[in-house]
Amino acid sequence: MLTYSVEGAVAWAVLDRPDKLNAMARDFWPELESVVERAAADPQVRVLAFRGAGRCFSVGGDIDSFGELGDAADRRAYVGEALGAYRAVEALAKPTIAAVHGHALGGGCELTLVCDVVVADETARFGMPEAQVGLVPGLGVVRGLSHVNLHWMKYMVLTGELLSAQEAVTVGLVNRVTAPGGHVAEAQRLGDLMASRAPLALAVGKDILGRHADEGYGHAIAAVSYLQGTEDSLEGIAAFRERRDPKFEGR
Repeated sequence: MLTYSVEGAVAWAVLDRPDKLNAMARDFWPELESVVERAAADPQVRVLAFRGAGRCFSVGGDIDSFGELGDAADRRAYVGEALGAYRAVEALAKPTIAAVHGHALGGGCELTLVCDVVVADETARFGMPEAQVGLVPGLGVVRGLSHVNLHWMKYMVLTGELLSAQEAVTVGLVNRVTAPGGHVAEAQRLGDLMASRAPLALAVGKDILGRHADEGYGHAIAAVSYLQGTEDSLEGIAAFRERRDPKFEGR
């Protein structure tokens, strides 16, 4: 699902499943970790940037694949794979950038949370709509408050409504907004700028700022895997597939 190329000192990882709006199936997570390892091992690469192919950055997890998860152990393993991949992005010693256009929802929005800098064009929309399928954004509830204040984080998690690019700047999810289509060039510019800085200084800065990074991951794995086994989650997935409103009963 990820294609990889290097432009100067910036490695680009492109979410490349445009026919599915770059929805993240289970095999996305090991691919993501492999891309991070590849960028980490390449001395030419000073910065890793992400963008989406086609109409958007990513609509998040592939909901159709959620119904394929097995028992509680399998659900917990799946959530662990996803959060482990996000943690790998966050732990990379080199700077990371998310260049966003169109929708960045659920897991797509969460990928931007673990990047160091986020550039969005005016078409970008950010959201965490997991409650619509009976879930919570696992990484979002772990990392959200590092970027967004409590009221805005509650708003995103409890309503699932989308934020525009300008609203995302206001609440702290985005650093820069560009004209439509300008997000990639701006991310490349920032990547080149970061690549001109002392790499050890950047790595130390990231390490100090990220010292809290492991807090909450275990709780998120337990919470999301639990919710995936509830009747509400099964109803939410069924409603999504059948293109109808879900009927949640709190069980």
